[in-house]
Amino acid sequence: MAASELDSHTNSKMKKRMIIIVVFALVAGMIVLGLGIWYLWKKRRLKGGHSEKEDLELPLFDLVIITNATNNFSKENKLGEGGFGPVYKGKLEGGQEIAVKRLSKDSNQGVDEFKNEVLLISKLQHRNLVRLLGCCIQGEEKMLVYEYMQNKSLHSFIFDETNSKLLDWQNRFGIILGTARGLLYLHHDSRLRIIHRDLKPSNILLDGEMVPKISDFGMARIFRGDQFEASTKRVVGTFGYMSPEYAVDGHFSVKSDVFSYGVVVLEIISGKKNRGFCHPDHELNLLGHTWRLWNEDKCMELVDDSIRNSASTQNIIRCIHVGLLCVQKSSEQRPTMSSVLLMLSSETVVLPNPQAPGFYIDRGRPINFHSSYSEKKLCLSNDETITTLLEGR
Repeated sequence: MAASELDSHTNSKMKKRMIIIVVFALVAGMIVLGLGIWYLWKKRRLKGGHSEKEDLELPLFDLVIITNATNNFSKENKLGEGGFGPVYKGKLEGGQEIAVKRLSKDSNQGVDEFKNEVLLISKLQHRNLVRLLGCCIQGEEKMLVYEYMQNKSLHSFIFDETNSKLLDWQNRFGIILGTARGLLYLHHDSRLRIIHRDLKPSNILLDGEMVPKISDFGMARIFRGDQFEASTKRVVGTFGYMSPEYAVDGHFSVKSDVFSYGVVVLEIISGKKNRGFCHPDHELNLLGHTWRLWNEDKCMELVDDSIRNSASTQNIIRCIHVGLLCVQKSSEQRPTMSSVLLMLSSETVVLPNPQAPGFYIDRGRPINFHSSYSEKKLCLSNDETITTLLEGR
């Protein structure tokens, strides 16, 4: 073989060898790079899990402490149960009484509620909001630890024939004002603008001095910056307290909470539930009944018998007036919570005439939603939170 051919053959082999080496190096480099990225991602994810706990700025309770405090989650310590899971009364070693919300293991909705409630309420502090003391996250157990409310909920007072007599007008007016202050804080005065979306008497807790504290932020939503309204296809809340635009179209805003607040005010005054309200002369719910009495100038007929003689007629009619302004069908006509508090606190403020309320014709019949509304899940009891799915338009 000629020398030139031999050199050419040698060069060809060297080129092939170099190509193989380069390809191998590139593949090895890509594998190493991929492993490095995977390692960093996993490390950051684990670190993020820890930082999320740290960002909550909440004490973490040990599972053993909570188990002992609730007597091993005994039936005797159980206070109730909601969509999130059961709630237990507990007592820490130092004597402090607590309420423990235990996430139900078979509740998919509860996981989202748990995260939402922890992230929200850990950043909120107000006299009229229930105080979150800490949480327990251990294995599959997820629990929220709250201050215990001695008098339980507003629901247990105003709708109970015996307990309602213990709630005079002074206490009821104080609850109306305190709840308004709590909502005003959520809507305007906190670091976040928060829409509760499920305000009702069972979510207004009462301490030993009957000070109201808004609770249950699992359904709440945060508005940021200049955002004032939003829409959803997943409607959550309780029939009888949901505003028309939210229940029908999934639109919610601070005015949705204002509607719920108005319903609560009228229930506090009357001692009757809006949903399931029964009157022998008509088939209107509580809102419709109130509207009818307002137009007939018979507002005092709405008032609970147990407070009718002890209440100031002028004060109570003003509260009814504010309640009707809050439940107006048009969200634009409803006042803000700052206006509500001003109207309740000052008798010199002139109140506008209310317009017809939303959802006020019904008794025992389903609410007449339009055809684009479809039901995914519905609990028809008077005070259960429901979840519905709205079809696309």
